[in-house]
Amino acid sequence: MTGPAWLNDAVLYQIYPQSFADSNGDGIGDLRGVAEHLDYLAWLGVTAVWLNPCFVSPMRDAGYDVADYLTIAPRYGDNHDLAELTDQARARGIRLLLDLVPGHTSDTHPWFVASAHDEGDHRYIWAAPGPDGQLPERFVRSPGTRPGGYLPNFFDFQPALNFGYARPSADEPWRQDVAAEGPRANRAALRTIMDHWLRQGVSGFRVDMAYSLVKDDPGRTETARLWREARAWLDQTHPDAVLLSEWGDPAQAVPAGFHADFFLHFGGPSNGRPMRSLWSNGTSTEYPEWATEPCYFDADGRGTARTFVTAYEEALAAIGEPGHIALPTANHDFARLRTGRRTPDQLPPAFAFLLTFPTLPAIYYGDEIGMRHLPGLPDTEGSVMRSGYNRAGARTPMQWDSGPNAGFSAAPAARLYLPVDPDQGRPNVAGQRADQDSLLHTVRDLIALRRAHPELGPSGSLEVLSDGYPLAYLRGGRFLVVINPSDRVRVLPHDRPQLADATSVRDTGVKLDQTTITAGPFSFGIFEL
Repeated sequence: MTGPAWLNDAVLYQIYPQSFADSNGDGIGDLRGVAEHLDYLAWLGVTAVWLNPCFVSPMRDAGYDVADYLTIAPRYGDNHDLAELTDQARARGIRLLLDLVPGHTSDTHPWFVASAHDEGDHRYIWAAPGPDGQLPERFVRSPGTRPGGYLPNFFDFQPALNFGYARPSADEPWRQDVAAEGPRANRAALRTIMDHWLRQGVSGFRVDMAYSLVKDDPGRTETARLWREARAWLDQTHPDAVLLSEWGDPAQAVPAGFHADFFLHFGGPSNGRPMRSLWSNGTSTEYPEWATEPCYFDADGRGTARTFVTAYEEALAAIGEPGHIALPTANHDFARLRTGRRTPDQLPPAFAFLLTFPTLPAIYYGDEIGMRHLPGLPDTEGSVMRSGYNRAGARTPMQWDSGPNAGFSAAPAARLYLPVDPDQGRPNVAGQRADQDSLLHTVRDLIALRRAHPELGPSGSLEVLSDGYPLAYLRGGRFLVVINPSDRVRVLPHDRPQLADATSVRDTGVKLDQTTITAGPFSFGIFEL
């Protein structure tokens, strides 16, 4: 299934709204704060912004516990502010995507409050207690007059909406068929929510836990059927809108109806290994069960790009056409690029890869200036998960300038949503905009190069010449890209003497001759043949 043309050359930018820019001095970022920095995003070259959830919520999971899908949370502003932001962004060539949370609500949502007192309500998954008074595994005791308990989708305060079970059972009546009344009502509500915001001018949604809707669903068959139906409706009613999924397995998610899916730190047959093989250096947001292996973008140079390249090639083969596989620098659940021992001079090669490989690039706010991941922060609005995995370090305030609170907010530092990086040498936008040799200017130039040359985008062909150090590949038969994220000179022999005549478009220490490619430490090169 093809999608809107605007997605073909999109550069995505993820904004955690409570941490981006505070316009009213209460210590929490808001929609007007985002609007005040749209000129910066346009200058940078991004074409689409994804906002994490900004709806009414008790914020026990930072907004992923929605209490009203149709109303902006007051701390961010109101529905008018979102409409203004959408219009102002569109005027600058930037589309706005919202975060849709379809698999669960907050336990304070009116739907759930009503369901907890009505045994005939099947919007959620409810089970009666057994003869021994016990609930089925994972179910949480009812907070209302309704006996039994409900199934959570993530945290216990996030009751799962009922989209049915792929394998219903009369012996377990909570396992309703996907065509039962409750699942049908939720599918209709999902379309109502999407239609509401799309009519307000947003350009689509990133869908949280998109894989989780239908329960006990081997191969996600019924979940895929649900999303294909939603996609068919979307194509008919809002053909310019997109659905991006949090699935972590593009080979499955895109055939299921999504315009694109992200390689993530989880998902797919190897549980997120492809993305982690690029960025994860084992120092932040790590699960004990993840196998430890050197990542490719590490100074020691002990990794391989083959893990990711193979996963990309396999996903592309399953999907059948390019442009549907997204790769983020980081996100609100996973450590920033600059984490642990990774230093600022290691970041330009990472961005050169991100912006010249045939995936849809997604920049997490602040990564373009090299903001640090801050470990050891206190639990903030559910940032610490059951396993002790702490996500707060990726959610700290954007660093705009060298003033108080890094220009994020006029509030006292103690009132900030999360603390600003205490390092007095922390990077900031103002300082890097004034420095033509900064990471920010490098990222901006790479975005401009990608947008100027379709061969560097998803539609350009890919030929990998080397997946070691340096990584080398041809795009569109016209551009040679060389990436060396290691701390030493790397030499790659080749048998293409014509490379010696290639013209450097941008490089930071890569040399070509008739038999070798020589890449200096932490370097990249883009050459036109």
